Amino acid sequence: LMRIIRLKEVMETTGLGRSSIYKYAQEGSFPKPVSLGGRSSGWVLDEVEEWVIEQIAKRDQRLEEEGMRAGG
Repeated sequence: LMRIIRLKEVMETTGLGRSSIYKYAQEGSFPKPVSLGGRSSGWVLDEVEEWVIEQIAKRDQRLEEEGMRAGG
């Protein structure tokens, strides 16, 4: 089941602010919103969750690389 979430829930899920969400989406580094008609838009929950998972993986990779440089 594909679920669309609104901006408030995107902000709660990611910890990002409104302007950051739109900026990253415009840059292509965050999922783009889907038009829901009129001035309403939302995001596909799976895409937002996948973005969060990618950020965690990037963090873990950085920590691993830093550990290797430190001789860990």
